[in-house]
Amino acid sequence: MGRFALLLLLAFASFQALCFAADDDTVFYDSFDEPFDGRWIVSDKDDYKGVWKHSKSEGHDDYGLLVSEKARKYAIVKELNEPVSLKDGSTVLQFETRFQNGLECGGAYLKYLRPQEAGWKAKEFDNESPYSIMFGPDKCGATNKVHFILKHKNPKSGEYVEHHLKYPPSVPSDKLTHVYTAILKPDNEVRILIDGEEKKKANFLSADDFEPPLIPAKTIPDPDDKKPEDWDERAKIPDPNAVKPDDWDEDAPMEIEDEEAVKPEGWLDDEPEEIDDPEATKPEDWDDEEDGEWEAPKIDNPKCETAPGCGEWKRPMKMNPAYKGKWSAPLIDNPNYKGIWKPQEIPNPDYFELDKPDFEPIAAVGIEIWTMQDGILFDNILIAKNDKVAESYRETTWKPKFEVEKEKQKAEDESTDSYGFSAVQKKVFDVLYKVADIPFLSEYKLQILDLIEKAEKQPNITIGVIVSILVIMLTVLFRLLFGGKKQPKVEKKPEVAETSNNQSTSGEKAEEEEEEEEKEGTAAAPRRRRRDT
Repeated sequence: MGRFALLLLLAFASFQALCFAADDDTVFYDSFDEPFDGRWIVSDKDDYKGVWKHSKSEGHDDYGLLVSEKARKYAIVKELNEPVSLKDGSTVLQFETRFQNGLECGGAYLKYLRPQEAGWKAKEFDNESPYSIMFGPDKCGATNKVHFILKHKNPKSGEYVEHHLKYPPSVPSDKLTHVYTAILKPDNEVRILIDGEEKKKANFLSADDFEPPLIPAKTIPDPDDKKPEDWDERAKIPDPNAVKPDDWDEDAPMEIEDEEAVKPEGWLDDEPEEIDDPEATKPEDWDDEEDGEWEAPKIDNPKCETAPGCGEWKRPMKMNPAYKGKWSAPLIDNPNYKGIWKPQEIPNPDYFELDKPDFEPIAAVGIEIWTMQDGILFDNILIAKNDKVAESYRETTWKPKFEVEKEKQKAEDESTDSYGFSAVQKKVFDVLYKVADIPFLSEYKLQILDLIEKAEKQPNITIGVIVSILVIMLTVLFRLLFGGKKQPKVEKKPEVAETSNNQSTSGEKAEEEEEEEEKEGTAAAPRRRRRDT
């Protein structure tokens, strides 16, 4: 009993600590329990016709901010009471989103905007409005990533440059509510969490983690350096001392007649391969003056069907054993080879050093997206100075919804499973998406994601897809372990980003089929001979 009381006391103390942390370190939070009118400002720009709605999440009494129409641009912004500095301690950016109708092509990311002195107005919020950070899921065609983009001012040029997180995690492929968290630490570290699980850790100042890197290279190729005229980049050259052999006949043909061939017995020399169709009749409306002299259409000669052949017999061709082709001198190592020329490196005039990123403050939170899907729901948008605050909100606002949705999805999978292993497949797909995020497979990430998406649409090819991905992994591992000059490539069908392109492709295919039918019809029609005029 005493142990139970102690555990209860500790649990209560932990809960209070989280509550106090939430009170002290929550900078901004919107649960959308109340309508957003008057708090969020919808852009008046002409391009942004998408209608935002205050709507319940499917299956819950919880409200959110809903993308209500397909194929629209959306823009809405909420100004903070005061700007948030990203230079002081930790900063946590977190929000929930749910693709209630799935996501084939569209974004669901947030933009954390700089103060309006940077040159923007809430009513004119658009894709040009200056932001400090862009964070969240985006999926369309070959793009499938959770963006994290830092817009950083170059201290030398004064220009703002977008620095993209390398190898970001993929977007969950289901219709459940997911929570996205970015934790910016004072030691230049950024952590990306999906549903509370760390998916990516990076350092703002590392060239391996951001593209382009925040800190430029110390040296750059000299733009004024020129390759010397006598610089020889040829590793191999024709042997200047080689001589063509006397018996090398360059004029010998590649093929010659097979002199040993004998005409098959029963060959019908006097029979043509095609004859006039004896059943064809001249159409009644045929006008010799207008249409020319009528000729019956040709058909295969039925006598040739049982014979080895018809018409003039000719000896078949065979490879010429004397053929050698055009002679060329063998290659030898080039004694004057100097390697591939590169310009010399010089100090980079734009180089600078940083101890920490020069973060711009956040003065507003905006959603500016273009999407082909409706039903995207945003909820529980949070900015905090303590990752424990974000954790407490995940536990109290996101997790209960997610558990309900997951159980419902599990029941639907079991009841509608036509293959008998839908639930298992989902786990397999989850693992495969994690495999796609492995850094050493980054070169093949798009190919792997393409294979996974095909398997999701055609469950019966799942095993084949798994084998294909294993082959890719083994190939890359083999290359890493044993080296190699060339990297294997996986051919990938071109991605089609927009529906209209798909329709166009289908239309072109249909036109080609119609042309083939017309060609076949033309071949079957009686041939006409035009008179010379």
